[in-house]
Amino acid sequence: MRLFGIETEYGITRDDVPEMDPVVESMELVRAHLAASFERRWDYAGEDPHEDARGFRVSGLQQDREEDEFAQRDAHRPFSFHDMKSDLVLPNGARFYNDHTHPEYSTPECRTLRDLVAQDRAGERIVHRAAQRRNRTLGGSPLRLYKNNTDFHGHSYGCHDNYLIPRSIPFPALVTGLLPFLVSRQVIAGAGKVGTEAQESGWVPGAYQLSQRADFMETELGVDTMHNRPILNTRDEPHADRRKYRRLHLIIGDANMCEYATALKVGTTRLVLDLIGRGAVPPMELDQPVVAVKQVSRDPEMKTVVRLKDGRKFSALELQTYYCEAARQELAGSDEESDWLLSEWAETLHALSHDRSRLVGKLDWVTKLWLLETFMREERIGWDDPWLASLDLEYHNVDPEQGLYLGLEAEGKAWRITTEEGVEAALGNGPSDTRGGVRGLCVRRFSAQIQSMQWERIQFNTNVRSQHLDMGDLFDPQEVRRCADIFQHACSPADALATWSHRKEMET
Repeated sequence: MRLFGIETEYGITRDDVPEMDPVVESMELVRAHLAASFERRWDYAGEDPHEDARGFRVSGLQQDREEDEFAQRDAHRPFSFHDMKSDLVLPNGARFYNDHTHPEYSTPECRTLRDLVAQDRAGERIVHRAAQRRNRTLGGSPLRLYKNNTDFHGHSYGCHDNYLIPRSIPFPALVTGLLPFLVSRQVIAGAGKVGTEAQESGWVPGAYQLSQRADFMETELGVDTMHNRPILNTRDEPHADRRKYRRLHLIIGDANMCEYATALKVGTTRLVLDLIGRGAVPPMELDQPVVAVKQVSRDPEMKTVVRLKDGRKFSALELQTYYCEAARQELAGSDEESDWLLSEWAETLHALSHDRSRLVGKLDWVTKLWLLETFMREERIGWDDPWLASLDLEYHNVDPEQGLYLGLEAEGKAWRITTEEGVEAALGNGPSDTRGGVRGLCVRRFSAQIQSMQWERIQFNTNVRSQHLDMGDLFDPQEVRRCADIFQHACSPADALATWSHRKEMET
């Protein structure tokens, strides 16, 4: 099974007010996406973040207490919980909503890296165009959006990569197989960051590090996502048939501007999951993973070694090389995308060891470091200059007229996986071989008849009665296309559901 997606929370600021209300601004940004009123609601009844993949259900989360505090503070607001969330399911099958203090864009489910990167880039365009509409209302251009993970005031927001995997893989095997990989993955997937940061002490100017999220990792395993953040999140919320599947929900990753880094981040993780499923992952177990995450991040020269429980010591590059070689031995020749990944993964690790300048425009932390070092030489300043934090932030600005990375891309200095035509197509259509494409098709064709939605379910109001499309096991590409074809040509949701139900009955 191969299915993945990315959820990105965007940083949001306004220049024209002394103190911005992030709840209202995030809500207004999402609402600016459409001129029409909000009638489609996300069905939260299908979500339960308290289920833990280790086999139990937690009684409460830190974020529950925060939500209660938010509810008390928000009691004076003239809108309901659903109004505040302002949930949208878009014509490409993505979800766009207010995650209380941040606008969040979640890609539709994707089967290929090319589709994933195109859908992720479509998210950048969607939030930017919503900001342009909001700015026209505000007058001028005071609203800014950043695809990053820190506000440089001690707060972090996430970019979560998600993978559908068989439930038959024991969760302990995922833990032992993934932890060393995730700790070392930042050498290829880190977004780069000036200084260090913690919620208690805020941001401290200083030397450069690989990752924006590393400072905020606090434990090895856990179900929370906002406090006591884990390297490996244990939330068991599959958005699929629970008997067959689990969803691996990773919160350790940085938000990437470089398309190449996004592809490597998700693609190499997918290869490692394939290794774990085959029982072929290298036998390694870190002694102190949380300490190791920070050690690796704070050494851009990548010389630091981390200790394994058996006493061996490896650098992050060496750990990645072990995984890469194991994947090459086990997975080479399995399919075209895997072969591309194996080649690019090995080439990237070699370039990091010998000449990382070859990775400018490919890896974010390398690209940002090159920009900052160039600026420092010209201005004759050091790493302790607070000026650098502003440049760090502007690297992630999604406005093509202001964003430093997007400026490099416009100059042809960034490596592209997508084309402009592909990104524009992803704005209006989901992948044709996943249920995300079916979801988007239903939004395009039958928006007025949709009562509510979840990732795995669409509830319709039909002339007959309330009916739903269950997609909890709709993963076979041929089945997806058959379902889409029915909904594409049906005169109504009721007709489509009747035809689809009849087909399923005939098959069984």
